[in-house]
Amino acid sequence: MSENFPEFSAADRQDILWMNCVKQGDMDAFECLVEAHQAKVIGTVAKMLGDVGDAEDVAQQVFTRVWSSAARYEPSARFTTWLFTIARNLAFNELRRRNRRPASSLDSEAAECAFQVQDSHAKLPSNILIEEETAAAIQKAIDALPPVQRMAVILRRYQDVSYEEIGKILDLSVPAVKSVLFRARTELREQLRDFLGDE
Repeated sequence: MSENFPEFSAADRQDILWMNCVKQGDMDAFECLVEAHQAKVIGTVAKMLGDVGDAEDVAQQVFTRVWSSAARYEPSARFTTWLFTIARNLAFNELRRRNRRPASSLDSEAAECAFQVQDSHAKLPSNILIEEETAAAIQKAIDALPPVQRMAVILRRYQDVSYEEIGKILDLSVPAVKSVLFRARTELREQLRDFLGDE
């Protein structure tokens, strides 16, 4: 199988081998896939939703979907493209569900998310506070983006996904991806101008 995808990295080819085993019901291979990719999925979904707890729930759903859909998986693209497409769909569903219910404070959720991901070892309290406020402001600005822009920024900035792969995940052409990212970055700069200007 690997010789059919010379452009894939060794990690990509390993994912395909694991998925071929998962198709046969191999739970050990599935656990290897989860271990290899769960941090990326949780991180991406957490930034989409602004909430670590919800992100863990959605990530669990993502991998449940990987298991239940394994028989239909075809390695026409990197496994991570398929994985992030599932994550995109479930994150967008969660955002739509949230829009139908009374809104909770996104500010407090973003602050909680920012607090949980900070490493406070050997830092002065004032520096910790500044970092937490900065992370919360960035998350709030990301939260304000439309879902497609938000996902594109997260995939590009935090997961280092190529324009081509983002296009496959979001069902967009590469020029459209670049346009989406340009608009998102422009909006983020505008949202953060006052905050960064106070530094």
